[in-house]
Amino acid sequence: MRLILRALGLLAAAWALLLLVGLATGSRDPLAPLKGIAQVNGAAQSSVAKVQFERVQSLAELEARIAAAGKPVMLDFYADWCISCHEMEKFTFSDSRVASAMNDMLVLQADVTGNNEQDRELLKRFRLFGPPGIIFFDRNGQEMKSNRVVGFQKADKFLKKLQLALR
Repeated sequence: MRLILRALGLLAAAWALLLLVGLATGSRDPLAPLKGIAQVNGAAQSSVAKVQFERVQSLAELEARIAAAGKPVMLDFYADWCISCHEMEKFTFSDSRVASAMNDMLVLQADVTGNNEQDRELLKRFRLFGPPGIIFFDRNGQEMKSNRVVGFQKADKFLKKLQLALR
């Protein structure tokens, strides 16, 4: 029993060391702590789809962007401290089917990490307490209220929401 406890202690210490090295090299993912090292060495080549969000800072900017879009719009509420937001990035937005569907719409993101007055105004406008929240708008700029996403969704379920928004 003592040997098993020692082995578990050594494993925990090794994991803690990996987390510290990863943190020092820029990794923010506890499930892939050495990812930052690969990025530092330029070896991080990924076949995972990458969605490029366009940031909006205020309600006025958002309304102008939606009015000028002429196609469906997706607004993602994000914050650095939001665990579910990171899950959406890692497991949902990185799915090639999801990324492909998102190419057919204007993809906006409101980063509400700072929780400043403009961030609170955006959240209040859509009656959200905080991220993650995803709001869809049709081609005419009208909010699709029945097609909201609040919280984490797996790629398959989120893809259905995207398909509804693209109709």
